[in-house]
Amino acid sequence: MTRLSLAAAEDLGFRALRANRVSELQARSTVRALVAAEADGLETHGLARVPAYAAQARVGKVEGFAEPKLERLRPGLIRVDAGYGYAFPALDLAVEALPEIARAQGIAAAYVARSHHFGQGGRPCEQLAEQGFCALLFGNAGKSIAPWGGKKPLLGTNPICFAAPMPEGAPLVIDMAVSRVARGKVILAAKRGEPIPENWAFDPEGRPTTDAKAALAGTMAPMGEAKGAALALMVEVLAAGLVGSSLGAFSSGVVSAEGGPPDLGQTLIVLDTAASPAFPERMAGLAGLYAEDGARMPGTRRLAARAKAAAEGLELPEALIAELEALAAS
Repeated sequence: MTRLSLAAAEDLGFRALRANRVSELQARSTVRALVAAEADGLETHGLARVPAYAAQARVGKVEGFAEPKLERLRPGLIRVDAGYGYAFPALDLAVEALPEIARAQGIAAAYVARSHHFGQGGRPCEQLAEQGFCALLFGNAGKSIAPWGGKKPLLGTNPICFAAPMPEGAPLVIDMAVSRVARGKVILAAKRGEPIPENWAFDPEGRPTTDAKAALAGTMAPMGEAKGAALALMVEVLAAGLVGSSLGAFSSGVVSAEGGPPDLGQTLIVLDTAASPAFPERMAGLAGLYAEDGARMPGTRRLAARAKAAAEGLELPEALIAELEALAAS
């Protein structure tokens, strides 16, 4: 492992993407989000994604020079066309536009269309919570979960993300895939040649497996069994049905450079807490109840990792740094 400052890590990832047919806008926004995920301890959504992102840009699966475009569909609803570029610049545009609408109407929403992998979904929600909003983000992904009772993958791990302001300190952030674990953990294990726990995934025959490569060829285990599979379906409706993006069953995925654009979708919903006078008191009450019981509020470890990264930088595998340096020099 080698330690890099956050600025040095961001510069390295930026150079790696820029050298592989990616514009400054797309590269800067994307790497900023990846480094933020890395700092929060989410290495599956961090700089390890850059080689795949770069490979997709080189062959045109991702439009590296896309410029997101915003359209007002209804007074409280916008659509951001990501243009088959990375999701992050499009989400940045939505996060910038939604607060004004939500303050005027109490609620606002954005559909992000023709998009890509959106990584740490809690981040845009947290950015909105810091401005006094509750935010929900739903996004679909390429097929990796079978409907409960089936063996064939039809749905993605389809994350559900949420953030809310707290009376003191950082916002409450909840960010979870509807699979038992994020598929990125299985991808990372396969890349490293490591086994996975038996309850994470199934092989192509529907049997529990510890082989990460067999898991990637099979299906992910949904959290809560039938309930997790139902949540995956709910997100598919919100992120593909409403947005008009590709169903996860037909998306080309975001791991390989093969196929056409993934054409994924995200739906971001924002609620103005200022319209609810009791909100601060209720949130303070919740925080107090957690403190009394000694319970851990979600996000505690993420915030601790973030503070450590800010003070000490990031520890990154030397092999990953070498791969990024090679991409930057390509």
